Amino acid sequence: MSIEFAIIILPILVAALVPIFHRYLSKNVIGWVVLFIPLCLFIILTTYIPRISNGETFSNTYEWIPSLNINITTYIDGLSLIFSLLITGIGTLVVFYSIFYLSKKESLHHFYCYLLLFMGAMLGVVFSDNLMVLYAFWELTSVSSFLLIAFWHHRKGSRAGARKSMIITVSGGIAMLAGFLMLYAMSGTMSIRELISNVQLISEHSLFIPALLLILLGAFTKSAQFPFYIWLPDAMEAPTPVSAYLHSATMVKAGIYLVARFTPLFGGEMTWFWVITGVGLFTLFWGSFNAVRQTDLKALLAFSTVSQLGLIMSLLGIGSVAFYFGYADESLIYTQATFAALFHLINHSTFKGALFMMVGIVDHEVGTRDIRRLGGLMSFMPVTFTIALIGSFSMAGLPPFNGFLSKEMFFTAALSISTLDIFSLDSLGVLIPVVAWIASVFTFIYCLIIVLRTFTGKVKPDIKERDLHEAPFGMLISPLILVGLVILIFFFPNILGRYILKPAMTSVYPNFSADEMTPNIVAWHGFIPELWMTIGVIIFGIVLYKTLKYWKRVYNLIPQRLTLNSIYEGFFAKSEDISGNLTNRYMNGNLTNYFVYIYAFFVLIVAGYFISSDAFVWNPLSGSKVDHYELILVFVVMFASVALLFAKKRVTTVLINGVIGYSVAFFFVTFRAPDLALTQLVVESVTTALFLICFKFLPEIKPETSTKVWKISKSAISILVGATVTIVGLAVVNYDKFPTIATYFEDAYELAGGKNIVNTILGDFRAFDTMLEVVVLFIAGLGVYALIKLKANKGGTDVEKSE
Repeated sequence: MSIEFAIIILPILVAALVPIFHRYLSKNVIGWVVLFIPLCLFIILTTYIPRISNGETFSNTYEWIPSLNINITTYIDGLSLIFSLLITGIGTLVVFYSIFYLSKKESLHHFYCYLLLFMGAMLGVVFSDNLMVLYAFWELTSVSSFLLIAFWHHRKGSRAGARKSMIITVSGGIAMLAGFLMLYAMSGTMSIRELISNVQLISEHSLFIPALLLILLGAFTKSAQFPFYIWLPDAMEAPTPVSAYLHSATMVKAGIYLVARFTPLFGGEMTWFWVITGVGLFTLFWGSFNAVRQTDLKALLAFSTVSQLGLIMSLLGIGSVAFYFGYADESLIYTQATFAALFHLINHSTFKGALFMMVGIVDHEVGTRDIRRLGGLMSFMPVTFTIALIGSFSMAGLPPFNGFLSKEMFFTAALSISTLDIFSLDSLGVLIPVVAWIASVFTFIYCLIIVLRTFTGKVKPDIKERDLHEAPFGMLISPLILVGLVILIFFFPNILGRYILKPAMTSVYPNFSADEMTPNIVAWHGFIPELWMTIGVIIFGIVLYKTLKYWKRVYNLIPQRLTLNSIYEGFFAKSEDISGNLTNRYMNGNLTNYFVYIYAFFVLIVAGYFISSDAFVWNPLSGSKVDHYELILVFVVMFASVALLFAKKRVTTVLINGVIGYSVAFFFVTFRAPDLALTQLVVESVTTALFLICFKFLPEIKPETSTKVWKISKSAISILVGATVTIVGLAVVNYDKFPTIATYFEDAYELAGGKNIVNTILGDFRAFDTMLEVVVLFIAGLGVYALIKLKANKGGTDVEKSE
């Protein structure tokens, strides 16, 4: 097993073991044991940095389903290394933080199981080169994030947030799968690297643009782009460690990774540029605009995350223009937009992770996240205030913090792209720097709200009664490390640029010079337009913050019923009502009605096919001889079937049903199938005996009281079902619409070594199906065992109590 594959499997394997062995570990120890996993993976991944920075890549393939071109291929290059370092590095700090944050009364083994499962899924996404394997891990991130968001499942909001995130992200994932299948149809390969190398062959295909749009749909839903961002604020119901991990450094970055990975394939296409840039810029503005109105600190950070993701996405869109110019010198300035996107990706993970942990500390120590109830915490929590100050001002793009460097690059990219005369940018391009600047103003405002409204001013009466104090040192270590990185990156950015960002740029632009694409990062460029834009952001931001109470009424101009969240809730509420009414119409508890629906549908589909096609040919015997004893058996079965309808007692019904079963067994004898005849006789004897034992104690059959119309309807359906089955039986004799598979099974002895073709089909050709049937029985057994062992809570479940 390669190291790359082991990196993916290890967290998933430990996630499977945690629920088994947690009983042998104290709740004070389980977090420390789990901490060892991401820490080791992070250390291992750091050893790749020198080699990958020198241009090496690492790839290993394990055959999985080679007949379908689906193999587990791990591929580590500069781009996947950035994301894997964030996944394991931030994951280590989050696990350490959670040890002190979560109560020992929590179900910690479930929490760490879900967290490790998510970590392994994310590593699988960024390391997979095969489209189908990437999709499998992609959906596994949705499932594991659902479990993490709903960790406090006794809260109605947690369940609703988890459900919303699951619906939106999985729906986008299905769209992405359709795009992947289109790429496979165009190219015949599942390998992302092979797709990129054959871009010239598939770019002219009619499915190229549909595949592009479907893949972007998957990326946008996962990365909370407009209009799919509505799941992210609701996901804040998760514990703070989950928010710090999923919603700042990992899950929401999966869509960013997907866009960056497929930029070499779709870059240069006008649709790719406009969709990504347009959606990213609007998300940047909309997220920052709505963040200002929030009164919950976590909700504010959620909308700020939406905004920052839009910024990164728009930079990737601008960077794709480089492929339009090919390898000309003028393309280099646009590759630096992608450099800024990757740079801000890292910066955002540092300051946003620290801010989420800061909010968790405030909530943990003060008991509320409501900005209206907070204030004056600086004197009681000076370290937490320092974390908030550094993280917020880095997000606002102020020096001496890393966010300033990548934000200036963002302004540079916005200004440079506005001067182009391609893709209609000569007329619309001016909007890009304008929207970027306005969004930055709102970003500055909500950063001031985080710092000033929470930590300055007077202590509010709501919290004055509490014993306010700084958080335990263990809870402060992780955010302090992150804000330390915020400052270090500002002063030593080129170390990051040379060893981390440079090889990632080679992954996005494989045919460009890495040295020319990697700029020398400096904080001071002189009095350039970007600096004046930053100064304008600060001035206007302060003015708007001071006058917030006068213009905040603008948020009331949008009717609540027209918000995306209300539309979503209304749609699903209406869907539930419709489906509930429809279900209640046919799920009325009457078994007879259920059979009527099933058989009516059967007749409609099967008989409808035979009527609409020329599949039925009336030549049932094909010259075959019918013996007199076969005709006797036919009439016996027919007579017994009709007699069943007029039976007045249950015992009589069972006996007549047995006559039919034994007659069928005799048919098997006449057709020289003794094994089937023996099986039929045994099963019929056992079932008849069991029915007789059970039905003897049941009341007599009540006479039917149905209306005449209903009786006629059921009789008609019965006759139609019988006619349909008869037609199918007669038609298969001469059916030639599809080639028969019987010839394949005629070679049973050579293929499987069995002389009895029936046994061979059941034991060898259907071995996989039989194995799955055994798995189903095993799962059912586990369910029965769980029900037996389940102890009812006398006071009601937590869910019932919360509602």
